[in-house]
Amino acid sequence: MVVNTIHWFRKGLRLHDNPSLRDSIIGADTLRCVYILDPWFAGSSNVGISRWRFLLQCLEDLDASLRKLNSRLFVIRGQPTDVFPRLFKEWKITRLSYEYDSEPFGKDRDAAIKKLATEAGVEVFVKISHTLYDLDKIIELNGGQSPLTYKRFQTLISRMDPVELPAETITAEVMGKCATPVSDDHDDKFGVPSLEELGFETDGLSSAVWPGGETEALTRLERHLERKAWVANFERPRMNANSLLASPTGLSPYLRFGCLSCRLFYFKLTDLYRKVKKNSVPPLSLYGQLLWREFFYTAATNNPHFDKMEFNPICVQIPWDRNPEALAKWAEGQTGFPWIDAVMTQLRQEGWIHHLARHAVACFLTRGDLWISWEEGMKVFEELLLDADWSVNAGSWMWLSCSSFFQQFFHCYCPVGFGRRTDPNGDYIRLHYPKPMVNHAEASRINIERMKQIYQQLSCYRGLLATVPSNSGDGNGAGPSSGDNTQESTHITVHPSPASSQPKFSPFTVSCDQLSVNSVQPQPGYSGVGMVGQAHKQSQRGRGASAFLKRHNEDRASDGLSKIQRHDSN
Repeated sequence: MVVNTIHWFRKGLRLHDNPSLRDSIIGADTLRCVYILDPWFAGSSNVGISRWRFLLQCLEDLDASLRKLNSRLFVIRGQPTDVFPRLFKEWKITRLSYEYDSEPFGKDRDAAIKKLATEAGVEVFVKISHTLYDLDKIIELNGGQSPLTYKRFQTLISRMDPVELPAETITAEVMGKCATPVSDDHDDKFGVPSLEELGFETDGLSSAVWPGGETEALTRLERHLERKAWVANFERPRMNANSLLASPTGLSPYLRFGCLSCRLFYFKLTDLYRKVKKNSVPPLSLYGQLLWREFFYTAATNNPHFDKMEFNPICVQIPWDRNPEALAKWAEGQTGFPWIDAVMTQLRQEGWIHHLARHAVACFLTRGDLWISWEEGMKVFEELLLDADWSVNAGSWMWLSCSSFFQQFFHCYCPVGFGRRTDPNGDYIRLHYPKPMVNHAEASRINIERMKQIYQQLSCYRGLLATVPSNSGDGNGAGPSSGDNTQESTHITVHPSPASSQPKFSPFTVSCDQLSVNSVQPQPGYSGVGMVGQAHKQSQRGRGASAFLKRHNEDRASDGLSKIQRHDSN
């Protein structure tokens, strides 16, 4: 019998350590790797343009890797429950594989697909590879309940079987004689769409600080492991201004999308530690990033209300305030607290912020200052954070707001003091704080010159020119003198750019009293209101993608399988 296989990519967007894909290839005649643009993801208003771009880059990289194996990625739009029955029939599928999803929504979705597969006579292969451990076994060890303290979680995993070794990478040898039928019009039907095709405006979109894909993830992992001294002398990282900047060794978005296997990361760390520490056992703290992730996954796996206060059995029901105006100022980086605003600006621009910066802005929004529900902050992070993960994001917000897991509510992050200690010279704030919308001294000089020219051109006002001062560049008062010739003056020092025939704005340094444009220090009462987030706010929403997918689905309902068609965004 001919064995035709589909591997369904969801999170595990990689060819290394992909045991379900590996097992489905064994003995198969054909393989089609499928990614479904699920409207549940596309239709969420909380999925911003940065996360979409990262995902599409991951898919492009995966498709490029599959091409090297004479295969391709099939990107299909629609609901999985609608798509798979058609695929099973059209491609004569006998085998389906996918990575186990521990989250409640994923478990419900996969149960429905498994039922459809069984009814169609399709064999299903499922393997755990997005987490280090089998979460159900952790819960079983804990008497059927998820552990709610990190200490208890560590005790339980110490009694678990060792973490399984990563599966071998899918290579041409692993593929063997398994082939992928690819048509000449594959790109038109099943190619990876662009942001524009998903309905996003990309004008003014800055380049990605975090390029998506397995290739980038593995490169970053190698850089990370080159820091042997850090691994050998592992301790809690000391916070400084450089820690706040995006690192070329950062891995969290790649773990979230499954471009990097958590098991590969785990064993690479273990091997390196044992080499530099002469085979000593690594401390659990070395795997802190991975184990906290595992802890929140375990806490969420059987709780469909984990991301809400209502009906959430582990969440303290705190009567938070509703304050849309304050929430908007926080989300847009316009609170007037330079440290908080700089963090939120970096989040919106880059899609990532340091974990302690996350703690600071979360505390400020909830129990520290604004008394706004953690649910609202979680939604903003879900929109903007590349590594936003349903379980980890919700769990972290409950923890930081003292709604669960953590009750030491008297420990707060001061939005002034913490920023001052972390960034004493203001380097980080200067990098991410909203810049002045104009160069005051230059704009003022040009506008005085413009006004002077207008008056000179109007003959009926020529007699008034005696009261118009010449543009001497000293910045002193331009209005008519008072009777006692007393004027208030602002001392402005201008370092001009090379002269030109026409006045124009130039990026030169200006000092006004003791204020330097290149060294902006916020003044008392300054709210920080700037251009941050406004230009891209609408484009960073996923509504365009949702509407497009729905419209295309209706247009193509009877037209077989197709990728999102190219279309004129106008």
